[in-house]
Amino acid sequence: MKKSIALVAHDNRKLDLLEWVKHNRILLSGHRFFATGTTGKLLSSVLENVTLLKSGPLGGDQQLGALIAEGKIDFMIFFWDPMASQPHDVDVKALLRMSVLYNVPTASNRSTADFLITSPLFTDESYKPKLKDYSTYLNRLSNDLLSDNQ
Repeated sequence: MKKSIALVAHDNRKLDLLEWVKHNRILLSGHRFFATGTTGKLLSSVLENVTLLKSGPLGGDQQLGALIAEGKIDFMIFFWDPMASQPHDVDVKALLRMSVLYNVPTASNRSTADFLITSPLFTDESYKPKLKDYSTYLNRLSNDLLSDNQ
């Protein structure tokens, strides 16, 4: 079964992600990819089926977060740079929050990315991540809003 995989990298990590993709080209072949801005252009030279989103700081992180919320992303590989502050840190934090909220397996470094794509669950068509039930939260919020308006 084809997986939809998000590929993201900060500027200082783009070449690391490109090298990782080249090294794992066979395991990654046949899947669909969503990548932000320059990262996507760079990876398109090595991968097929790459959907290019906007650059992260120009809304690409938010586009990817929306795809996660819509259930359209199965995995996220995000090689982020822990040594540099980013002008769009709030967007990065929001993207990572979405991956946790929707239980999307996420790798932030090469070792974790290797573990993800070599796991038997990577090719298991029957595996579906368990999603947390937020209905109690949503109902509480609705009830609070209704009682505030009375």
